[in-house]
Amino acid sequence: MSEDVSFLPLVLTMGDPAGCGPAITAEAWRQLRADPSLAFYAISAPSLYPSDLPVREIASPEEAADVFPHALPVLALNDVPDIQPGKPDAEAAPAIIRSIALATSHALDGVASGVVTNPINKALLYGAGFAYPGHTEYVAHLCADPNSPPPRPVMMLVGGGLRVALATIHIPLMTVGYALTVPGLVQIGQIVAASLRRDFGVAAPRIAFTGLNPHAGEDGTIGKEEISVINPAAHALRLSGIDMSNARPGDTVFAEALGGAYDAVIAMTHDQGLIPVKTLDMWGGVNVTLGLPVVRTSPDHGTAYDAAAAGTTRPDSLIAAIRLAAAMAHTRATAA
Repeated sequence: MSEDVSFLPLVLTMGDPAGCGPAITAEAWRQLRADPSLAFYAISAPSLYPSDLPVREIASPEEAADVFPHALPVLALNDVPDIQPGKPDAEAAPAIIRSIALATSHALDGVASGVVTNPINKALLYGAGFAYPGHTEYVAHLCADPNSPPPRPVMMLVGGGLRVALATIHIPLMTVGYALTVPGLVQIGQIVAASLRRDFGVAAPRIAFTGLNPHAGEDGTIGKEEISVINPAAHALRLSGIDMSNARPGDTVFAEALGGAYDAVIAMTHDQGLIPVKTLDMWGGVNVTLGLPVVRTSPDHGTAYDAAAAGTTRPDSLIAAIRLAAAMAHTRATAA
C-alpha cells in the first residue's frame, strides 16, 4: 500500500439502525467535522439520519475526506427497511451484516484506516445466518487468510486511564478456572504486548496479570489457579522478553496501573476487567479488538434501544472510539 493510512478516513458501520448508531454517528460528525485527522464515512442508509443533518452519498471511500467537513459521507446501503428508533426489525439483519463485511474489507484493502463498529443486537442477526458470538469473532473471521485459522482476537477496554484486556469474556463465572490455560494466557500476553507496541506506541510494555482468586490466591490457600496456570504463563512470557507480572490481587492492580506501574492489565474475567473501566469512565470507554491486521474499535455499550426511542443517546463512547482508532492507525502508519 503506497498511501500512508494516517491520511485515510475511518469507516463506521451502520450498527442496528433501530438502536443508537444513527443518532450517535450524526452527533459524532457534528462534533468532529472540523478535524480532518478524524474524518470518517458510514456504510449505512442516508435516510436513517436526522433531517437537519447534512448527508451526502459517496460512491467510494476516496470521496470521504473532501466531503467530511461539509456533510456526513455515507456509502449507501439500498436494502435497509424503514426503521423506527427503538423498534428493531429482523429485516434489517442482512444490511447490518453487510455493513460490517464491507467496512472490514475496506480496511483490509487499504482504503480506510480502521473500522469503528456501531452496536448490534446479535440475537436479531441469528435468523439471517449470523453464526458468530459477536462482532469481535465475525471481524476476526473476515480478516482470516482463507488458508489459515482466523486470528485470535483479544478484547481490550480503554478508558479512565486504564487499558484492560480480558482473558475470558462471556462465559459463566464458575467455568473461568477451567477455561484458563498456560498456552492460552501466553498467547494473550503476546498479543497484548505486540499491540501495545504497534497500536499504542509503547516501546517496552509492562503488563500485569490479575489473579483469579481473592488476594491472588494467597500462595494457594484460596485457590490454585495462580500457582498452576497464571504464574507459569507469566514466567514463560518473561522468558520470551515480555515484562509480565505474576498474578496481582484484583483489588489493587488497577490502582497500581493508574499509578504508572503497568501499561496494561490482563483480567481473568469479564466483570473483573470492566468494572474498573466503567466506574472510572462510564460514558467514554472504548472496546478495542487486538490481534487483527486492521484497527477496530467500538463504543463500550449496546444498542440502547430505549435511549434511541427517547432521543437521549450520548455520543461520548463513539467519539472516544473514533479518536482512539485514528490514533492507533496513525501509530501503525508511523511505525511502518
